[in-house]
Amino acid sequence: MQPKILVITPVRHINGVAEILESIGQVTYMDDPSLLEVIDVISKYDAIYTNPNKSKVFIGSELIDAAKNLKVICTASTGTNHIDKEYVFKMGLPILALTEERAVINRISSTAELAFALTMTGLRHVVRSHNNALEGEWDYTKYIGRQMNCLTIGVLGFGRLGAMYSRYCKAFDSRVIVYDPYKKIDNSDIEQVDNIDILLAESDVIAIHVHVTDETQSMVNDEFFEKMKSDVLIVNTSRGDIVNELDLVSFLEKNPSARVATDVLADEVRNRLESPLLKYAQNHDQVTITQHIGGMSREAQEIAYGHAANRLKKYFTNYN
Repeated sequence: MQPKILVITPVRHINGVAEILESIGQVTYMDDPSLLEVIDVISKYDAIYTNPNKSKVFIGSELIDAAKNLKVICTASTGTNHIDKEYVFKMGLPILALTEERAVINRISSTAELAFALTMTGLRHVVRSHNNALEGEWDYTKYIGRQMNCLTIGVLGFGRLGAMYSRYCKAFDSRVIVYDPYKKIDNSDIEQVDNIDILLAESDVIAIHVHVTDETQSMVNDEFFEKMKSDVLIVNTSRGDIVNELDLVSFLEKNPSARVATDVLADEVRNRLESPLLKYAQNHDQVTITQHIGGMSREAQEIAYGHAANRLKKYFTNYN
């Protein structure tokens, strides 16, 4: 019998992905379902295919307990904070993610490119200037920005994306300093610091490129903000849960020249509308928010979603 696959993220616009999935078995597409809608039907399916960027569904105990026939969870993402991994593994279910698929994810630069775009947008007040131009204003004096080759860029985390982002900033002749206690950086163009306080104090821009772990959860908090420049630009294309948003809002309130450009919010899968940062941004122009679009370029989707679909196909080939 052919496996039944429930797809809870939009894929039919991505070249080749639906064709791969449909070559595995019977596929049902639910482009943006609620958790209850998925729970209502999940017992019929052998596999669930997802991505956290376009899904309100947290794959936790409530869903797993209803998934009587589920054999595998496949996510077209490196991050897995939309899945209760401990409970899933306890129930004996495998998770197919892209986290360790180095040959694949090294081809995907979209998130690092967005981090750089948000950096330039924040430094040059692009969104504010655009919005006021539409209102009929034509006065540059409110939007005097910064020049990259005069700035120090601090990078938290020197994994794949942090390294890419650092390279882009160096191409614009910025001074780049990095804090990553788990990496030894062999690059004479990059300054590695052992003390994070140096990075926080000296950086004009701080870009976050770390995974969410118990160690990094709310890592960027009051203690960090107290050591930053009052006009710092904070760029986050990593995960929203790394930043304590209440502390961040307090910092922005005290420092009107500080800026934030973020592609992520805390608890964005389940509770993004309650984000303190989102609420603050609705009434203040210090914050630029994009909707977790970092990996959502055409090319990145074709690479990531296609590879995830092929992994699922291989799983069922071996399973049978």
